[in-house]
Amino acid sequence: MNNAKKILIVDDDHDIREIIRLILDMEGFEVSELDSGHEVDAEIERFRPDVILLDVMLGDMDGRDICKHLKDIAITCAIPIIMVSATHDRHTMSEKTCGADDYLAKPFDVNDLVDRVKKQIAA
Repeated sequence: MNNAKKILIVDDDHDIREIIRLILDMEGFEVSELDSGHEVDAEIERFRPDVILLDVMLGDMDGRDICKHLKDIAITCAIPIIMVSATHDRHTMSEKTCGADDYLAKPFDVNDLVDRVKKQIAA
């Protein structure tokens, strides 16, 4: 039986998803990925992630809106969400409060990514 912690990556950049997947695979996590926010609810129900890595800018959607939606629903509000962005820092992230548990800037340090994911799982 597989007891690996599950991480859902939501990012419209294929290369970023691939890099994060490789890093988390090497750390022993089970990973699922989406390239848009349209299937997030269905994928959470199917995959039951322990942590969500959510890009702020998802092409036609704002990841902060998805984050707020997930934090407002009883069945998903406890899932830790780490917002990931190349264009937004902590200050601009707080301008549109979504209740994210953590924030990771792109480009990110591999060790920082892993540490932040493990921290959210342990919380």
